[in-house]
Amino acid sequence: IFKILIIHFSIGMDSCVIPLRHGGLSLVQTTDFFYPLVEDPYMMGRIACANVLSDLYAMGITECDNMLMLLSVSQKMNDKVRVMPLMIQGFRDAAEEGGTSVTGGQTVINPWIIIGGVASVVCQPNEFIMPDGAVPGDVLVLTKPLGTQVAVNAHLWLDQPEKWNKIKLVVTKEEVKEAYQEAMFSMSTLNRTAASLMHKFQAHAATDVTGFGLLGHANNLAAQQRNEVAFVIHNLPIIAKMAAISKACGNAYSLLQGRSSETSGGLLVCLPREQAAKFCSEMKSQSCGAGGQGSTGGAWIIGIVEKGDRHARIIEKPRIIEVPPRGSQAANQDNSSTNPAPSPNLL
Repeated sequence: IFKILIIHFSIGMDSCVIPLRHGGLSLVQTTDFFYPLVEDPYMMGRIACANVLSDLYAMGITECDNMLMLLSVSQKMNDKVRVMPLMIQGFRDAAEEGGTSVTGGQTVINPWIIIGGVASVVCQPNEFIMPDGAVPGDVLVLTKPLGTQVAVNAHLWLDQPEKWNKIKLVVTKEEVKEAYQEAMFSMSTLNRTAASLMHKFQAHAATDVTGFGLLGHANNLAAQQRNEVAFVIHNLPIIAKMAAISKACGNAYSLLQGRSSETSGGLLVCLPREQAAKFCSEMKSQSCGAGGQGSTGGAWIIGIVEKGDRHARIIEKPRIIEVPPRGSQAANQDNSSTNPAPSPNLL
């Protein structure tokens, strides 16, 4: 029975939850790593750490006991290239922001740079929320905008005329640069506030949105539910202009279909209907209170939970919520527009 319990708690979730032999405690642990995707090595370190911690936050865990860093240094780099120390510092700073520290890890020489880590915590049952309690009538909330992959690639295309020509009619170079900065800010932001609010507003289940895109992770979460439910997504909050770029590229990213990869994305949370709007409002107020006046400081109601076959789907014509980058004129004029009130067709 004990082995079956471990398998049930481990497979298909963001973190493994292993019941320990001592006093009703559980070990919750996760690991992740990837290649650099932004030009700033310090920010890349922060993004990598945020991405590792996000798996704990997806289970409502706000405290991490220990982190290890996994690092692959390219054999093509020489001592004059000061990339790795900056990546390490970014990782450590993000860990400190999350209330934990990096106490060890592993470094290897490799053809490619790779960065990631392991996050571990020993906790009591009331400190985590099992991601299997969604019920019909719940509301789906997303805590970061989509479109990070498109933003990062579009920024690369600024120096590639052949590819830039595909999108120049739908976006300016300045808008691409703003979107890239917004994507970096979003990816490096910890999901710790959202994890804390999951407890306050009685979340029933959650996952983080990363490499499999919104629909992939929504499907995985739906498959874990005890009840026969389905997730229906009506709204897609996307970094401004990224939807237009995706369309201009012949829908190569499948952004509007929810299949575009995200890195260190937001939490997809199932909340009771009466709590969803309050969760979104507090997400925004806490982010702004910490000095985060940007568009990523908030959350969006994107869909509903209904009776179904444990799958997720996006409606044929979802509402696209253009999320203006921080500091842009649109964001300064009406920051509240990034957190619309629940629409009648959802609530």
